Amino acid sequence: MTGERVLVVEDNDRNLKLVRAVLEHAGFDVSSAGTAEEALDIAVERTPDLILMDLQLPGMDGFAGLAALRTQPATLAVPVVALTALAMPHDRERVRMAGFDGYLEKPISVRDLPSQVHAAITRGRRSS
Repeated sequence: MTGERVLVVEDNDRNLKLVRAVLEHAGFDVSSAGTAEEALDIAVERTPDLILMDLQLPGMDGFAGLAALRTQPATLAVPVVALTALAMPHDRERVRMAGFDGYLEKPISVRDLPSQVHAAITRGRRSS
């Protein structure tokens, strides 16, 4: 699992620090953004292996962020997994229909997160 590049897009500092610490401890190369707009710039520059995207972000939300990422050649093939507290069945369906490649609920499982992230990287983009 070491060295895989993950971009975490999260506006809550506590959540961001936790996700970052867990993934870095597991050997991932983690970068972060507090907004979807910032994430787009970082993703185009760094081309991560996976993007974990909060859905409720200031300014452009995670759905709009995903749409913007899909317009850029550098990020078109990067899997994007929703990382959200929205946990109702219709929320999952909305995430799937928007084109996210996976869904992780908050609060995250510190124990399971590294293997979930590695599995999402291995799986890659889901076919739509």
